Amino acid sequence: MSYSLYQSAVPGFISMLGNMTAWLDKAAAQGDEAKLIEARLVPDMLPLSRQIQIASDAAKGVAARLTGTEPPAMPDTEANFADLKARCDKTIDFLKSIDPAEFDAGAANEVVLTFPNGAGLRCDGTAFLTGFAVPNFYFHAAMTYAVLRAQGIELGKTDYLMHLAPYMFAPPAPAAE
Repeated sequence: MSYSLYQSAVPGFISMLGNMTAWLDKAAAQGDEAKLIEARLVPDMLPLSRQIQIASDAAKGVAARLTGTEPPAMPDTEANFADLKARCDKTIDFLKSIDPAEFDAGAANEVVLTFPNGAGLRCDGTAFLTGFAVPNFYFHAAMTYAVLRAQGIELGKTDYLMHLAPYMFAPPAPAAE
């Protein structure tokens, strides 16, 4: 059995976007939403809201580029946690609509991505997915988590990996003496 490009990325994107919405629920219960949405780790870093927007863009963008479809429009106007959670949900819905075979068929597609500073990337779909889109997505997911932690929100590694809960098991009981 082969392991596809789709399997290597899309289920993880869906899981992590779901985790991110749960982090926002915890943040809403523990902190000042208006302060948190603009929080940064350092002054020249993008705020929490933008971290989530870019993670969403990375996930939907790679799916659209590899399948030749148009991603859902999201104008980056989210002003509160409910808006950010809705964006994550909309991204998840789009990812769930992607045909795995079409995604995998995009491995050879030429991808051209131009950054705001004019630099960019030109590569095939596989290089784009593995070298840029996946690392970029997880960078912004991790920054979302880190910003919330730095602001005192009680999150732990189990929150970051909460999508693994169905696979968790308890350690074996100590042997009787």
